[in-house]
Amino acid sequence: MKRTLYLKFLIAYLIFGFFGFLVVATFGSSMTKDMLIRNKAESLYKEATLIADTYATDLYNSITSLDTVQNEIEMLDVYLSSTIWIISPSGSIILDSSTTMDVNNTVVVEGFDPAGNSGSYYSVGTFYDSFEEEVLSIYAPIVIDFKVQGYVVIHTAIAELEAFSNQLLNISYIILLILFMLSSIIIIFFTNFVYRPLRKITKATEEYASGNLHYQFQVDSEDEIGYLAASLSYMASELARGEDDQKKLVANVSHDFRSPLTSIKGYSEAMLDGTIPPELYEKYLNIVRNESDRLIKLTNSLLTLNNLNTEGMVLEKTDFDLNEIIRKTAATFEGSCVQKKITLQLILTGENLYVHGDVTKLEQVLYNLLDNAIKFSHKDSFIRIETVEKHNKVLVSVKDQGIGIPKESIRQIWDRFYKTDLSRGKDKKGTGLGLSITREIIRAHGENINVISTEGEGSEFIFTLPLSENLNEE
Repeated sequence: MKRTLYLKFLIAYLIFGFFGFLVVATFGSSMTKDMLIRNKAESLYKEATLIADTYATDLYNSITSLDTVQNEIEMLDVYLSSTIWIISPSGSIILDSSTTMDVNNTVVVEGFDPAGNSGSYYSVGTFYDSFEEEVLSIYAPIVIDFKVQGYVVIHTAIAELEAFSNQLLNISYIILLILFMLSSIIIIFFTNFVYRPLRKITKATEEYASGNLHYQFQVDSEDEIGYLAASLSYMASELARGEDDQKKLVANVSHDFRSPLTSIKGYSEAMLDGTIPPELYEKYLNIVRNESDRLIKLTNSLLTLNNLNTEGMVLEKTDFDLNEIIRKTAATFEGSCVQKKITLQLILTGENLYVHGDVTKLEQVLYNLLDNAIKFSHKDSFIRIETVEKHNKVLVSVKDQGIGIPKESIRQIWDRFYKTDLSRGKDKKGTGLGLSITREIIRAHGENINVISTEGEGSEFIFTLPLSENLNEE
């Protein structure tokens, strides 16, 4: 997979910066210049109007002299840094603030037509070729008795406005550059909090895809990326655990199938080739039958466990008398108990105790727990089965005085095929699936099962069942 996300982000960032400068250099330059021209025009128009209403009107009304008005506009020229003209409608320059006019040599602006500005009070250009460089020219009419007698025209150099515009643009460029540099914090943030975590996640997915489910990685983040990383890590650990369980399952199944099959094959060949005499056939055929029964039991247990783990398993729940099922199950072990001199104590709540569940599967739970209790109990001991009603639940306890379970094995006894070292010598016929099946059945009912055990003293398995609301109320 090409790792182009970071490069794309950097390219997008640089393109954004480039177009930012391009926009400022093009649109910003023209907009700034137009704004300065408009503002300067408005300011000078007020001055031109003021001159037209005072000095120029007084001049045309012969209230003041030409020299006096000349002196006044020369002072305004210095103040405004602009050239001020008083010009007749025909284009003759009457007064010029930049020079003293010669009455005998009147200067005429050829083609002067103030009406040609399309109603605007200012224009930009050489003012009918009167200047060699571009100027901003502002017009203000001199109106006397509702008649235009002339115009006050103020000229200011565009170059000065352009210089000021460039200064403002330079400031804009500097600010834009500073903002662009400060925005590089986004790159740092993106790198540390987005790109690097994504690289870790990508690397992890590649490792998991290649089969390395034990690959470890960590993303220290509390946002969605951190949650994604944690979910991915958890998923991988669960897959790794499932893979390990599968390998262990195959190994255990192979081991548990190989042993009886080897016995069956060995004794069968021995009988066929005459190694075992006919008078011993019955003995060894019984062994073959027992090993076959062991294979059948193991196969049935595997099928049962597989069905219990299948999502959407349907339980045939009914209301039934738990005490009756306990008595019935205990009776099936009467022969085993007599043989080992084990006493079964039934401490049951009431004559009848109705619960709600799958009677067949719960009977199997009791059978498995009693079978284990008898297998691992010492001779001349007792096993107690007790029921206690509490908070709309029934607590069922199966307690023995057997070998107990080592502390380090408590959590592992629910695993498939698991057998403690203490049990291996005693449980020759066990499959290691009984407790796994038991737990799955109880969980399928939405209940819990726990164990309390002390090595050398015995074990107690306790599980819960829901009371039957209808029958117990009766």
